[in-house]
Amino acid sequence: MPPLHNGVCLTVTISSILSDWGIDKKLFTITLDNASSNDTFVNLLKGQLCNEGALRSDGDYFHVRCCAHVLNLVVQDGLKAIDEGIVKVRESIKYVKGSQVRKTNFMNAVKQVNLIPKKGLRQDVPTRWNATFLMIESAIFYRRAFSRLALMDSNYLDCPSNEEWGKLEKIFRFLEVFYEVTCIFSGNKYCTSNLYFPSVLTVERTLREEMKSSDKFMKNMAGQMYGNFSKYWSEYSPILAMAAVLDPRYKMQYVEFTYKKLYGSNFHEHSDRVREKLHDLFSEYVTGLPYKTSTISTSDSCKSVNKKNDTMLSKSTREMLQEFTVYETKEFALSQKSQLEMYLDEPRSDITEDINVLSFWKAHQYRYPELASMARDILSIPVSIVASESAFSNGGRVLDKFRSSLAHKNVEAIICAKDWLFGISGDEDLCLQDLTEDIMELDSKGSDTHEAME
Repeated sequence: MPPLHNGVCLTVTISSILSDWGIDKKLFTITLDNASSNDTFVNLLKGQLCNEGALRSDGDYFHVRCCAHVLNLVVQDGLKAIDEGIVKVRESIKYVKGSQVRKTNFMNAVKQVNLIPKKGLRQDVPTRWNATFLMIESAIFYRRAFSRLALMDSNYLDCPSNEEWGKLEKIFRFLEVFYEVTCIFSGNKYCTSNLYFPSVLTVERTLREEMKSSDKFMKNMAGQMYGNFSKYWSEYSPILAMAAVLDPRYKMQYVEFTYKKLYGSNFHEHSDRVREKLHDLFSEYVTGLPYKTSTISTSDSCKSVNKKNDTMLSKSTREMLQEFTVYETKEFALSQKSQLEMYLDEPRSDITEDINVLSFWKAHQYRYPELASMARDILSIPVSIVASESAFSNGGRVLDKFRSSLAHKNVEAIICAKDWLFGISGDEDLCLQDLTEDIMELDSKGSDTHEAME
C-alpha cells in the first residue's frame, strides 16, 4: 500500500479489498498490532460495517489486539530494569565475533573452564525480546568462560559483574514463562484462539506472584511490567474467554477456577459476564438460522395417509397448520435446553488429553449445528499477527541488495520450495534461528578453534 498509512487511507483501501473479495458481509474480527493508525482505522471500519448491518453483536468483538505484540511491550518494560546487564552481554558477544583471534581466545577460555560448547552463543535482535531471552540463556551458560576471557584479554571490558550476572539469572528464570507463552502465540501450525485465555492467565499469575517477592529488584520489575499488562489486558477479551469455554477440556469450570484465583470472592462478577455474553452471542446464531422441524421416522403407509389427508384440506387450512408447525417448533425449542446449555452441562474432557479442538467441533457439528458454527468463527480468530508477518517477510529474505533482479516467478518458486521442504517437520526453529546468529557456528580458520567446535 502506498503512503499515506493513516487511519482514513487504511479504511478506504481495506474496504475496497473486502468488497473485491466478496467478504465485506462476512467479517467477524480483525487482529491488529498497537499502532495508533490501526486504532483509528478499526474504529472507522467498524462504524462503516455496523451501519451496513454486517457485524455480529454490533461489533463488540471486532477488534482483537495482537497478543504477541502486547506481550512484547510488557516484557520490554521489564528488560529496561536490567538494561545495563543486557547491553554488556550484547557487547560481549559482539566482541567475541569481532575477529578470528577473539573467537579463538574465547574457545580457549571455554576449554579452560571445562565447558562443552554444546549450546549456541547467539547475538540477539534488540526489537525481539524472545531473541534477547535466548541470548541471555546462552550467555549464562558461558558465564565462566566470559569471566576467564576478561582475565586473559585486557581489551575485553564489557564482562558483566557478579551482581549483574545474578540479576540476569533471576530474570532468565522469571521470563521463561513469558517465552513459552510467546512461542504459543507465534505458532503457525496450531494457533486457534482457545490458547489465549490460559496463556494470559499464566502471565498475570506469574506477575502477581513476583510482585509479592521479597527480592526488591524482582518486585519492582514485575510491578513495572504489570502496569503495561493492565493497560491492555485489565479485562480479558470476552470473545477470547469464550474460546476457552468452547474447548471441551476447559468449559466454564476453568474460567471460574482461574477467575477465583485472581479475583477471590468477586470472581462471579467476571465469570457471569463471560457467561452472559456467550449466551447473547449464541442467540444470534440461533435466530440467524431458519428453524427446522425435527424429523420423525414414519412408515410409507403413514406417509401416504398423511399425503391423502393433506390434499383434502383447504389451502388456507394448510397455511394455518404450517404456521402452527413453526409456532410449536419455536415453543418447543424455548422449553428445552439449548445446544449451548447441553454442551456446558456435559462432563469436561480430561485436561491432559491432546485434543484438536477444530476436529472436535467438526465431529459434533450435526449434534450442535448452531454452536459448532459459532465455535468455528470464534476459534479461527488469530490471537497474533506473527505468523502472517513472517509470511510477508519471506520476500525480504529472498530479495536483498545482493540479489534484487530475480523474476517474480523465480521468487515465487524459491518461497514455495522452502514451504515444501520444511512443511512437514515445521519451521518454527528455523524462523527463530533466522532472528539470531550463533557465534559458535561461525566459520573458523584456526585449527584449534575448529577442533574445539567439533
